[in-house]
Amino acid sequence: MKSLLLIPAIAAAFALSGCVVTPPTVRPAYVAPPGVVYVAPTYVSPGPGYVWAYHEHYGWGWHHPQYGWHRGWR
Repeated sequence: MKSLLLIPAIAAAFALSGCVVTPPTVRPAYVAPPGVVYVAPTYVSPGPGYVWAYHEHYGWGWHHPQYGWHRGWR
């Protein structure tokens, strides 16, 4: 009799305990353009969303898609 009472409780637990698991976001390593030597960052990222990228005039630096280049690069 006790096992019959557990079946609906177990079914409800399975039905109501759904969760979504997403894989961690991993950004691929930046590949330098042909003929350009990769230079590793010398300081940590200035904030979320910045990526280490190459600028044709200034060289390597932190770039944000909304805020632009860190330390005033245009």
